[in-house]
Amino acid sequence: KAPKAPKAPKALKAPTNFPRRLPDHTPQAPWGNITESITMASTALSKDDIIDAIGAMSVIELSELIETFKTKFNVTIATVAAGGGGGGAAPAAAVEEQTEFSVMLMAAGGKKIQVIKVVREITGLGLKEAKDLVDGAPKAVKENVSKDEAATLKAKLEAEGATVEVK
Repeated sequence: KAPKAPKAPKALKAPTNFPRRLPDHTPQAPWGNITESITMASTALSKDDIIDAIGAMSVIELSELIETFKTKFNVTIATVAAGGGGGGAAPAAAVEEQTEFSVMLMAAGGKKIQVIKVVREITGLGLKEAKDLVDGAPKAVKENVSKDEAATLKAKLEAEGATVEVK
């Protein structure tokens, strides 16, 4: 009888139950660094401390702080005009006076049929559309009109008992 050929050794397999290591091979607790969060909580600043720190800053440092605040919290800070010199005139010019108004019907009141007639006259809508507009109050009767026209429309509607706002 011929002797049997020896069996090839099985390939060794690396155990897979070892914990995964970080790339720099430094040990790390699975719950993070608890002492760091504890010390951070004890260093909280009061509002007075923050105000004192801001008061001690130079104008350049304060400007950098504001820019950092804007980018970190994604906000815009509106500038407030200091009431001195020529600075007061520029913000006043920036505020534009409203030129277009909307006449809003808030409620039809007691004379609903008369209000529907006035709405038809103002808008040129048909009977059903005007009735739906009055029934669906509050709604805009007319938008983007001048101040004088808005006042006229408001007077017409209020004469029939409707409650009207101009926005």
